[in-house]
Amino acid sequence: MYKLLLVDDEVDVREGLLHLIDWQSIGCEVVDTAENGREAMELVEKYLPDIVVTDIQMPFMNGLQLSEWIRSVYPDTKIVILTGFEEFEYAQRAVSLGIDDYLLKPFSAGELCAVLDKVKDRLDQQRQAKEDVQQLKEHYYRNLPVLRSLFLSSLVSHSLGREEIFEKCSQYDLNLQGEGYMVAVIHRDEIQEKDPELQLFAVLNVAEELVRRCSNSLVFIHLNAVIVLAVFESQDHEEMTVKTLKLLEEIRYTAERYLKLTLTIGAGSAVNELSELNSSYQDAMRALDYQLILGNNKVIWIDDVEMRQVVPFTFDKEKERELIRCLKLGSDEELEQLLDELFNGLLDSRTTDQDLQAYLLLMLTAVVKAAQEMHENLDAMFGETGAFLGQFSRLNHSAEAKGWFTGICFTLKRSIASERQTGYQKLVEEAKQFMNEHYQDSELSIGKVCKQLHISTGYFSNIFKKETKTTFVSYLMGLRMEAAKHLLLTTDMKSFEIAERVGFADPNYFSFCFRKKFGISPKEFRNGVQPL
Repeated sequence: MYKLLLVDDEVDVREGLLHLIDWQSIGCEVVDTAENGREAMELVEKYLPDIVVTDIQMPFMNGLQLSEWIRSVYPDTKIVILTGFEEFEYAQRAVSLGIDDYLLKPFSAGELCAVLDKVKDRLDQQRQAKEDVQQLKEHYYRNLPVLRSLFLSSLVSHSLGREEIFEKCSQYDLNLQGEGYMVAVIHRDEIQEKDPELQLFAVLNVAEELVRRCSNSLVFIHLNAVIVLAVFESQDHEEMTVKTLKLLEEIRYTAERYLKLTLTIGAGSAVNELSELNSSYQDAMRALDYQLILGNNKVIWIDDVEMRQVVPFTFDKEKERELIRCLKLGSDEELEQLLDELFNGLLDSRTTDQDLQAYLLLMLTAVVKAAQEMHENLDAMFGETGAFLGQFSRLNHSAEAKGWFTGICFTLKRSIASERQTGYQKLVEEAKQFMNEHYQDSELSIGKVCKQLHISTGYFSNIFKKETKTTFVSYLMGLRMEAAKHLLLTTDMKSFEIAERVGFADPNYFSFCFRKKFGISPKEFRNGVQPL
């Protein structure tokens, strides 16, 4: 059922069309009627109709002007123009502007139904196109396991950025949230000549059965090997390693016992970030190289066979952008999670005081940059420079540094949010003041107000509606109507003079709006009739 709005200034035409046509039988529902273009604009915004059937010649705003507005704001809405023979040139111009069809008066109900059938066919085609998109989505979800496997392969074989990883995880419905990760590569010591793929999937099945007990951990195939991606909630690398090596040993033992296959498994080092999985994978592959020395059918952990060097923590541009975004726009939960990730691995690690302070200084630089971009008072945020640097220089423990830095971040985040809300309120108040001073201008528009405030109309419209719970047009109309009531009660000005005084170029439209707002005419109001 398509929603339809009927617009015509002649009540006989509106009523006749409502009763002569069985709208339901032709797949339409008339949601409302309007008697002029301006009233129709409000109803279009209220109902979002699929089809608008409108006359051309109407008071206050004609059908052509209404159609131009609809086409610019709601381009998917279908428009049918009703026109007399003498307006035929207007109708042709309307079609050139993107009107879907027109009908010459006088017309029969059957002729209008025929035109609407054509319009509905176009709407049906649009719906079909959307359904085709839905079929594509269904096809996508059927192939989701393959896409997930490809993504997981790229995750361990390439260095992907943090944002890209979380975007893909969301896209493929993968939960890889954790505090620590380890990658292991399972290699078959002997590959059958007959049905090698079946053998590979048998190993995959064994690994999956045993890995299910580990939250969020995954098993997948990459380059003819089975990959185990262990995900942990703990930040303790030693605990992660012990659990992972125990799991890998169970996989090796189960495959040997039930599949009669021997496996050599390379285990990488524990890492803190998903973006570091490639490093753990490369470690696991290097561990497998020691198979030549240590032999087959065993689990080889890279840290057992190679001396490890402490890799310095890095605070790159991507992490900086994410921290600044969270400070400006993120939720408290997002900021807290990001800070946990940034400090993950520093806690209880062998990081030197010098490395800790260098890492912290990089993050502090990002915080100061965010404060400056939002025009925050740095002295109010951080105190006097000397005291601030003194606090910073005394930080020599990662847990203490995290607490201190977290406090600074949340103080700045709350200050930015408070300033933004205050800014919204100030902006709306400035707009109200400008409207109060200029509502008499019949050309006053949201564009003029935004030009005065130096902001875009879309941005202002959202803020104004959020703060005032009404639209710009409704608020301006309210101002003008209250001013008109005051003048009607306190002056002897004629109605057309009051209309001009409060910003109406057309006295008839002023009377129409007044009656619509209060249920009585301006004259009746002046004579003491109470508004409805």
